[in-house]
Amino acid sequence: MAQAMVNFRMDERLKKSMEQTCKDMGLNMTTAFTIFATKVTKEKRIPFEVSVDPFYSEINIDRLSKAIANLESGGGTYHGLIEADPNR
Repeated sequence: MAQAMVNFRMDERLKKSMEQTCKDMGLNMTTAFTIFATKVTKEKRIPFEVSVDPFYSEINIDRLSKAIANLESGGGTYHGLIEADPNR
């Protein structure tokens, strides 16, 4: 079977962590990505759940931006974190 080169960019720390994780499993990154590509191709889906964090929704980001602008202009009130009572 002919081989093809695939290149893409990723965060350097993520790459090093992935390389170590693969090594711990007795694999290298090429093998891990080949397994991933094979599974995606056979199943016609991403083989794990991919979801959006609602924190980053457009509505929430807009609300947070407005709250920050309000605080920076002297409006609003700053509230520190409140520790939850673990005995409740």
